[in-house]
Amino acid sequence: MDGAVRVAESKRENVAGFGLIEVMIAMAVLLVGLVAMLNLFLIAAGLNANQGEVAKRVTEYGQDKMEQLLSLDFLDSGSDTSVYPISATGGTGLGGAMAASTTLPAAGIDPASPAAGYVDYLDASGTPVGASAALYVRQWSISTGTATTLKTVTVMVKATRSMGPGKAPSVMLVSYKSQSQS
Repeated sequence: MDGAVRVAESKRENVAGFGLIEVMIAMAVLLVGLVAMLNLFLIAAGLNANQGEVAKRVTEYGQDKMEQLLSLDFLDSGSDTSVYPISATGGTGLGGAMAASTTLPAAGIDPASPAAGYVDYLDASGTPVGASAALYVRQWSISTGTATTLKTVTVMVKATRSMGPGKAPSVMLVSYKSQSQS
């Protein structure tokens, strides 16, 4: 029997395993890695949510202005479209107070130099504010084509800063308004 005990003891000596300290060190390393990944995930999710919110607002504010402009009469040339609610006088309306010699860029809007009467500045809730406090810049142009019964209305809204990496969200909407023939 003495030989059988020796075989069992030698098998026990050859068995290699992990000790408690080794397992604890491995778990600590794994925990540090998981915490780092969780922080990265939370930051990315927060940035995506903020950027999505800003992009949604840009589109919403563009649609609001487009609806305001399209609600005006085709021949309106005096409503102040740079205030809300639109004032009946003191502005450019859809007729456009810009001189015929004034030319706008092909898209009708130059973000580098907003045309007076064709721009407003909005805060986070869409309330008009001064240019220095604006989170959104909303510009628009109205042009009459060669057929004088059709106007092109272009609205561009741009966030003044990005909430994450990349460009700040912006949107450009284009619509046509026609004059009914009687």
